[in-house]
Amino acid sequence: MGIEVNFEGKIALVTGASSGLGARFAKVLANAGAQVVLASRRVERLKELRAEIEADGGAAHVVALDVTDYASIKSAIAHAETEAGPIDILVNNSGVSTTQRLVDVTPEDYNFVMDTNLRGAFFVAQEAAKRMIARAKGDPKKQHRIINIASVAGQRVLPQIGVYCMSKAGVIHMTKAMAVEWGRHGINTNAICPGYISTEINEDYFASEQGRRLIEMLPRKRPGKPEDLDGLLLLLAGEDAHFINGAVISADDGMTAQ
Repeated sequence: MGIEVNFEGKIALVTGASSGLGARFAKVLANAGAQVVLASRRVERLKELRAEIEADGGAAHVVALDVTDYASIKSAIAHAETEAGPIDILVNNSGVSTTQRLVDVTPEDYNFVMDTNLRGAFFVAQEAAKRMIARAKGDPKKQHRIINIASVAGQRVLPQIGVYCMSKAGVIHMTKAMAVEWGRHGINTNAICPGYISTEINEDYFASEQGRRLIEMLPRKRPGKPEDLDGLLLLLAGEDAHFINGAVISADDGMTAQ
């Protein structure tokens, strides 16, 4: 007995795919056999990633997406399904942050974070779910997966990124609400809460004095790597996760266990 990882015939849309975790998620799903639709504002970066995936024998498509723009969301998902086919798996990954004390947060800072991390994530999932629900009416056995990328910052308050923490706490509760409402339509909605993961975006920070001090505070004094999330992603995206719905799973090397 065992779990087989085979996503042949599946279409996966990954938002925020131009770098970091999003790019890794797209590569992992493509390597498992899925056709991946790469979505973000940085289209040229997506084209580079598509070339990498195709060079490895995978299949990828590129769509422009600004999750802060409702019209862009609707257009991108329609384009994705025209290009690749009906979306089976959504990895809702787009995210931004600012660093400052709460007393220094401006309305612009607040909107910048919330419009991407919470509002944008909600309407991307909503637009995908509308189409998934419509398909489920014609095929009650059809299974779909939505994986929202939250954060350990949604489970505990971390210094200097209070608004980010608030936004990711919202993503966690949003995930549970979606699981309850959409589960009857064969949509399993779950959240991954990564801890500190070293990517091209933050590797310079982790190499700095402040970053090294942060690493010393982690349970095993190390940040994670993008590949540390591979197994969890594949589990939640796969058919074997049919009984996992509304789960909020930390992948943080024990950080929230402290």
